[in-house]
Amino acid sequence: MRAMVLSQPGPVEEDRLDLCELPDPEPGPGEVVIDVHATAVCRTDLHVVEGDLPRPKLPLVPGHQIVGTVDLIGDGVSHLHKGDRVGVPWLGGVCGVCMFCKSGNENLCDHPSFTGYQLDGGYAERVAARADFCFPIPDGYPDLQAAPLLCAGLIGYRALRIADVTGLDGPGRLGLYGFGASAHIVIQLARRAGHEVYAYTRSEVGRRFALELGAEWAGVDEQLPPVKLDSAIIFAPAGELVPFVLRAVRKGGTVVCAGIHMSAIPSFGYDLLWGERVLRSVANLTRQDGREFLRLAPTVPVETEIEQFPLEQANEALLLVKAGDLRGAAVLVP
Repeated sequence: MRAMVLSQPGPVEEDRLDLCELPDPEPGPGEVVIDVHATAVCRTDLHVVEGDLPRPKLPLVPGHQIVGTVDLIGDGVSHLHKGDRVGVPWLGGVCGVCMFCKSGNENLCDHPSFTGYQLDGGYAERVAARADFCFPIPDGYPDLQAAPLLCAGLIGYRALRIADVTGLDGPGRLGLYGFGASAHIVIQLARRAGHEVYAYTRSEVGRRFALELGAEWAGVDEQLPPVKLDSAIIFAPAGELVPFVLRAVRKGGTVVCAGIHMSAIPSFGYDLLWGERVLRSVANLTRQDGREFLRLAPTVPVETEIEQFPLEQANEALLLVKAGDLRGAAVLVP
């Protein structure tokens, strides 16, 4: 099979992924092999390729927002069948026995495995995955439009739920810092719930896109939104945004850091946190998140905007993700 392979992490400007011929995967017990139709490109993929996330499996096939059809079925799999259309997310497996798994917090598992990081992912024509970590894809979503739901959508949904947007005097006011693949889904969920959305991004493409999707305001540089926010989600991997966003949030409000990697957070005065403001992170996802979000998405309905690339242009797609010059999500097609 054809696959884009990472041999050594480094700057994406150096075209770190090589197009290779690899043996077709075989399903182990509890696994399926999927014919990949589309894989969305995530900022997490960028962090893996550039070495921001330590100790990836090498060589590695990245990619964890995968949509395809089941082709081969391993021993012990009874709920999936050949031809089923499924999605494969970032969380590729958990131990099931640690205190977090047993308490319903499998996203914090002590011994997890992640697709496109410790497990070969979807920048390929075929991928093996644990069957119990695959999700049925809702009817009505073509493959390319479904792919961003598998991480941009899932992490955005979890971040929005944790942000607990609650207005004190009317609609909730939510800030989105960084307006890429995840934010363009979250704004649809938030507006469906009746919240006002205020966007902040360095990208003019992103600011225009946010306003088109119904944002009340879109800012850049040192601009603060025209109102105090009830909650904010930081998607950009920029630690310097944390004190900046705390200034924008009212007393009792919540700031959620939604990325898997962030640059160093500068020190800041206690006055920014005082007033019972909450600063917290989102880590991975649970399968329950996936089931809930994929039931919800068609009812909104969430519409994903994508830019399509052939598999061999994965390096170019990652460069655009890094620059923030995409409307929505980049999606690779084998």
